Amino acid sequence: MASPATKICSICLGSINTSQGSFTATCHHSFHFICITNTFAIPNPFSICPLCQPLPNYNAPLPNVPPSVPPSAPQIPKLEPEPAQFSDDDPLLEPSSTTTTTDGLEKVTINAVPERDVLAASESAPQFTVLIGLKAPPLPASSQRGAPVDLVTVLDVSGSMKGTKLDLVKRAVNFVIDELGPSDRLSIVSFSHQAWRIFRLTRMTEAGRASAKLAVNSLVVIGNTNIVEGLKKGARVLEERSHKNPVASIVFLSDGIENCNPRPFFHLLPPSIYPANRLPHQQEIELFPVHAFGFGTDHDAVTMHAISDASGGTFSFIESYEMVQGAFASCIGGLLSVVTQGLRLSLRSGSNGVVMKSIPSGRYPSEIADHGSKGTIHVGDLYADEEKEFLINLSIPIRKTSLLDIVCSYIDVVSEKETVEIESVEIRRARKVSPSDTKVKLEVDRQRNRLHAAESIAEAQKMAESGDVTGARDLLAKGRTDILGSSSAQAGDDMCVWLEEDMKETERRMGSAEQYNKEGRAYALSGMSSHGAQRATTKGKKVAGAERRYSPYSTKSMALMVVKAEQLSDDETEPIIKKEPEN
Repeated sequence: MASPATKICSICLGSINTSQGSFTATCHHSFHFICITNTFAIPNPFSICPLCQPLPNYNAPLPNVPPSVPPSAPQIPKLEPEPAQFSDDDPLLEPSSTTTTTDGLEKVTINAVPERDVLAASESAPQFTVLIGLKAPPLPASSQRGAPVDLVTVLDVSGSMKGTKLDLVKRAVNFVIDELGPSDRLSIVSFSHQAWRIFRLTRMTEAGRASAKLAVNSLVVIGNTNIVEGLKKGARVLEERSHKNPVASIVFLSDGIENCNPRPFFHLLPPSIYPANRLPHQQEIELFPVHAFGFGTDHDAVTMHAISDASGGTFSFIESYEMVQGAFASCIGGLLSVVTQGLRLSLRSGSNGVVMKSIPSGRYPSEIADHGSKGTIHVGDLYADEEKEFLINLSIPIRKTSLLDIVCSYIDVVSEKETVEIESVEIRRARKVSPSDTKVKLEVDRQRNRLHAAESIAEAQKMAESGDVTGARDLLAKGRTDILGSSSAQAGDDMCVWLEEDMKETERRMGSAEQYNKEGRAYALSGMSSHGAQRATTKGKKVAGAERRYSPYSTKSMALMVVKAEQLSDDETEPIIKKEPEN
């Protein structure tokens, strides 16, 4: 450890020896000569401190580009300091009369399956399960686009992001910019020891995309890692905007650990992304999902997973730097395909005496009321073609046949109207029940296995976090054995095969305490995020949506966006990787 008198380079964070060329600004920030000259392309890097000088801020209104100026030569917007309020966002794109429709989308498909169709007339069932499956409609054929998006990227530019890392992140964000349409809006926040909004919330027209790329390509690495300030500023962009697109999300990427605020620091986060911080009068504050990406093997996976989980986002573990574009593509493919919003399942007992005992709904809030006669699951937004499945555990008295009444309500993003669908669940009663009628349906057994896998991974992660990696591996091994012995696995079910492989890989990455700290923790937490939300995340070396075979949580839109990113990467990524190999 450096002594108090030892100077520390504010870029690479290494010690500055007396034999090394260095520069100390009047503000007392110090730098290696080689760090400051390699990092900042300014005429005289020693005239001012790059930590204290105003950073480029592409927040001015976009210029009117004359028709004679080609898209390849955009005008650079005037640089301005941040405003006191981030209410300078672009107005929304007004829908044209030719594109508006009141017809709406296809309806959400509801499929309710009791674990058995028949019970004996005199039989009660204290433990009986009903599966409720949902499938979102496809994208509208006319546009192949979901609801317009307000997206804020919060990007770590601390000293550890130098070189190849930052180059690949820039390329990934530029890919995202190209995929956003003129009705979508983007803002860019960067952070190191402090945070900067370097690009205001702007519509991604041709001029908007060009200016956004200028902002992204201006990023340079500098300083420490202040995750709190980065997220606070990203949340402010959405909180203070003057106009609102239907979908709003934050994409947050970091490769390091918070070192500017004492831990724990969750209480410092705004309630719009960490609802536990809401005061009594703030219960109606809009919640913005944070889709967090842990970059490399040194990021704070526990913190990033906790923030994404609390906000309703996802946590992805990007193990290899060259995967960042694919990981972003998968996430954006989902966000650009939202077709329903605010989906809620309202459940009511179909007969007196039928009682809801539990609703294991993962990350989605659920509650049971009126002594088990009513239940609710808050699902929220669905991507096009996305599927969710929930198990409702009941207690059924004798002779009852009507089990559940289901009301599914949501907003159709095309018609912007509320849609309500109703479904009921019934069973038959018989004097005699054949042996085949006593078997649990494979659809229900499959979901029990999915929940068992998710619970095993979560419990194993807790054990490994406490230092018991041997116990964690044993628990996962037992869970795998249980799943392989189930009726659905014995029938060759694809979900069960995938679950067993996922648990096996999680177990492998907990081979030792050192391996768990390096990769096992982040892999397990990204898996927990995926299972809890029933939504694909990037885990280790597997980009969400890139698997060509069975991938239960991925959607068509996510997979197509990943394919597009891979096609670009085949031609573009290799030169960056070779320019500065990672050790």
